[in-house]
Amino acid sequence: MRLLHTMLRVGDLERSLVFYTEVLGMRLLRRRDYPSGRFTLAFVGYGDESDTCVLELTHNWDTSSYEIGSGYGHIAIGVEDIYGTCAAIAGKGGSVVREPGPMKHGSTVIAFVADPDGYKVELIQRPAEAPVAEAQAAAVGADAAA
Repeated sequence: MRLLHTMLRVGDLERSLVFYTEVLGMRLLRRRDYPSGRFTLAFVGYGDESDTCVLELTHNWDTSSYEIGSGYGHIAIGVEDIYGTCAAIAGKGGSVVREPGPMKHGSTVIAFVADPDGYKVELIQRPAEAPVAEAQAAAVGADAAA
């Protein structure tokens, strides 16, 4: 089993696509209108759906905004240069709502940005990312050794 996608309901699909593709650098993987249901689904991500988890942006045509609620937390993205990433996001008009720095009670360097609908995206300083298959193999090996 593997995680396939996370769905976010968005009030303005075009505005959200600009944020996720131009500001965060994801690719639009696919998009489909469902006229009989009056909604559109757009999938964005950093890799192909066949091997990475992606975001599903759902736009209900008759709804322009949503209440996020107290149950939603955030999505997280690993980045190699959190300070440069935040500067680039701000330079493209994105909203950095927590500047980079160590998390409370820890040393991991994090930052938060908000998408156009107010959803929080956590950025986590990571070392150079290993390919997904290598990371999964390492995790399986670690589980076997435990």
